[in-house]
Amino acid sequence: MTDLFAFKILTRDQWTQWRAEGDFAGAPVDIADGYIHLSARDQVAETAAKHFTGQDDLILAMIDLPALGDSVKWEVSRGGALFPHVYGTIPMSAVTTKAVLRLDPSGRHVFPAGFGG
Repeated sequence: MTDLFAFKILTRDQWTQWRAEGDFAGAPVDIADGYIHLSARDQVAETAAKHFTGQDDLILAMIDLPALGDSVKWEVSRGGALFPHVYGTIPMSAVTTKAVLRLDPSGRHVFPAGFGG
């Protein structure tokens, strides 16, 4: 794949812990699966709807994939699409920017310009 960036949706507590520790080893689902789930730009809105329905005040982190080197593997997942998975930790230095995901009145996540959605 040629995507240079991918996205991780986190709870506020997960984000705070990542900032404090400097490296992210994954959310509970990541740890259970053995890799960190990320989404490409065109996948992140569906990921939010599927796995974070009704959750407000989430953090959307944009990750610099080349900074992670060979730990990134593009693997078949939902609907046969290739998703970026990270085998290892993600250092805070690989986060290029972040945004807060809020819910609109209808309960859908509102993505900032340039973050998918």
